[in-house]
Amino acid sequence: MAKIKYTKTEQKHQQDALKQFLRFLPTLQLKKQQLQQEVRQSLEKLTANRQARRAALENLAGVLIFFSVPEEAERFTALVRVESIVTSVTNIAGITIPVFEGVKFAPVRWDLLTTPWHTDDCVAALKESLSLRAEGKILERQYQLLLAELTTTSQRVNLFEKVKIPECRENIRRIRIQLGDMETSAVARSKIAKKKSLANQ
Repeated sequence: MAKIKYTKTEQKHQQDALKQFLRFLPTLQLKKQQLQQEVRQSLEKLTANRQARRAALENLAGVLIFFSVPEEAERFTALVRVESIVTSVTNIAGITIPVFEGVKFAPVRWDLLTTPWHTDDCVAALKESLSLRAEGKILERQYQLLLAELTTTSQRVNLFEKVKIPECRENIRRIRIQLGDMETSAVARSKIAKKKSLANQ
């Protein structure tokens, strides 16, 4: 505990600090609750994405046989080219997080007469798998950012609730006792001085 001065000025300073902590604490608690909910929802989205990725890989397994031939694999990967991963940002509880919008694939055409019948299925399966993987990375980033902010906010709430507010209250109590004792002592000294003064007259 920091050393305090037993003065009325220090008492006022401690009372002001206490008021400030008590004013900010409900806002922090509300932010903590909001972040807990957002972290829960973010984890649910991440879990759903992982399940969708597993399902996409199982779906892809049906067409993977066509990728076992190197020439075929090269041809299919040439048909699926990622141009960009489209994201935006949003603000949640005061922090900026990325939001997945989609994957932009380069427009590639192929001749339906000269390509095998499974080309469409292979291309669609690859695009779905790549999109889910890109989305998963963004969802992971969202989760990490929200979790970090929740940890920081929880630490602040605990600091206010368990350290700062009790410390201010204890300081105010000690200052009041000390000031009261000093006042009582001053009154007693005054009476003694008055008695001595009267006795000397």
